[in-house]
Amino acid sequence: MEHYLDNAATTKPCAEAAAAVMRCVLENYGNPSSLHRKGLEAQHEIDSAREQIAHALGCKPQEILFTSGATESNAIALQGGAAAYGRKRKTIVVSAVEHASVGNTIEALAMQGFVIKKVYPSADGIYRASDFLKEVDNDTFMISMMLVNNENGCRMPVEETFRAVKRHFPEVITHCDAVQGFLKVPFRTRTLEADYISISGHKVNGLKGVGALYVRKGVRIKPLFFGGHQENGIRPGTESVPLIAAFGAAVGKLYPTIEKRCAHVVGLRNLLLQKLQEMEGVLVRDIPGSSPYILNISLLGYRSEIVLHFLEKRQIYISSGSACSKGVSSGVLEAFGAKRDEVDSALRISFCAENTTEDVLALVEGLRIAQNTLVH
Repeated sequence: MEHYLDNAATTKPCAEAAAAVMRCVLENYGNPSSLHRKGLEAQHEIDSAREQIAHALGCKPQEILFTSGATESNAIALQGGAAAYGRKRKTIVVSAVEHASVGNTIEALAMQGFVIKKVYPSADGIYRASDFLKEVDNDTFMISMMLVNNENGCRMPVEETFRAVKRHFPEVITHCDAVQGFLKVPFRTRTLEADYISISGHKVNGLKGVGALYVRKGVRIKPLFFGGHQENGIRPGTESVPLIAAFGAAVGKLYPTIEKRCAHVVGLRNLLLQKLQEMEGVLVRDIPGSSPYILNISLLGYRSEIVLHFLEKRQIYISSGSACSKGVSSGVLEAFGAKRDEVDSALRISFCAENTTEDVLALVEGLRIAQNTLVH
């Protein structure tokens, strides 16, 4: 029996998403820019998905731009925002634990002459709004912070920080990578105080290759490349109607059940924590207030990749960190105070609503057997 606990890397597409893909491939296959009926059918698919996602975010459909994924959404927000607002002011404030799609884009902007201020967690491993606010000044034009860290589940103080920044520096543009929080951690665009929000389809039971960027009405942003009129000219090119429709279908299914799904996942996480406390040699990074969907641990003395492949043979699937890092340390756990040997043995367990008690028990049993089988 398969036990998939790597949902922060990707989720299994739901039946509704798969059905939407097939409908658009076999029936509504027209180019949405065409003026005839087949084009209008395809455009209707896009419009419907845009409305579903806007409803889930609490914004207007016109504020949603479709992209190829969260990486592109983050790139457009950061680079497009810098092009629009970074002519006179040059400073960007960002957390030191962002996803590579933000971190590497920030480094590229630094090469262009922008000043980057990275904010690290406090000595107790906690981020506070005051840590960010003290780095913002009159030269700052943007602040970027993820909602939920993709490696340890840390819930970042986005609402408090952005609210404080807007109160003291209303001209500063705020960007949130909400990929690991969307449809898992309840939030609305109004309360988040973000001008740009990045989300991804394959993290919420949609398909890979599609994402979206929320751009608050009245906030400027410039395109990274040029072409047709699609997505208000910010993301030109013929839209992938099947992927967009699948994204909308998945969001439509998940949005009404956020609280129910979260309660189920909390139960699974608590069971896992209970079982791990009964084991020796396990370090649990249980950050207060973190997302219940992600838990990071270390099986001390055992390298991550060896444990991963051992569990894989038992059809148990977890990860050692961000899937985009391909097994290379991203530096996130070190920023939160982890030691080198703890990072080398780090394991990330990430849940979805389809996970069961059997998945948790199989994982715990697999870890026990690994400790008794593998050589340190």
